[in-house]
Amino acid sequence: MDKFAIWAQLEAKPGKEKEVEEFLKSAQPLAEQEKGTSTWFALKLGPLKYGIFDTFADEKACDAHLNGAIAKALFSKAKKLFAKAPEIDKPEILAAKSHSA
Repeated sequence: MDKFAIWAQLEAKPGKEKEVEEFLKSAQPLAEQEKGTSTWFALKLGPLKYGIFDTFADEKACDAHLNGAIAKALFSKAKKLFAKAPEIDKPEILAAKSHSA
């Protein structure tokens, strides 16, 4: 079971919602290339609120993701797309149910 996670809260600037959604969707192939990223979700929480939730088996993979291509792209576009800087938290996963094929 994954024990490490990243929760990023994002608030789009008014009128930038489509660009934020396109950016988040474009990050999926990058997440799929990260061997240490177990799960990756881009979420729409409300009219201007978005989030990214990822899980990892170990802290090394979590840190690699925080220093990877998605994080770099997110922060490079932050001033253009977001009303404020992304809020990044690293919650500890206490319990989980995973999908089995």
